[in-house]
Amino acid sequence: MTDSVQQAPAAETPSTDLTINDLNAMKVIIDIASSRGAFKPNEMVAVGQTYTKLTAFLDTVAAQQASAPATPPAPPAGA
Repeated sequence: MTDSVQQAPAAETPSTDLTINDLNAMKVIIDIASSRGAFKPNEMVAVGQTYTKLTAFLDTVAAQQASAPATPPAPPAGA
């Protein structure tokens, strides 16, 4: 007699992609953490430099998106 063993379905692997929304969320997290005093004085330089780089990157992406021409929707198949 053999016992049947059922396996649980494999859990989905979370996405490792970072999106612009994720980066904006990180910027907000840094803002909130710094306003609450979460960083020690000796950590503020690294936090500030990272925040500045993140802000510059997000500003560049926003400018590129604003200047990019809107792509017209593709015509339906068979049209």
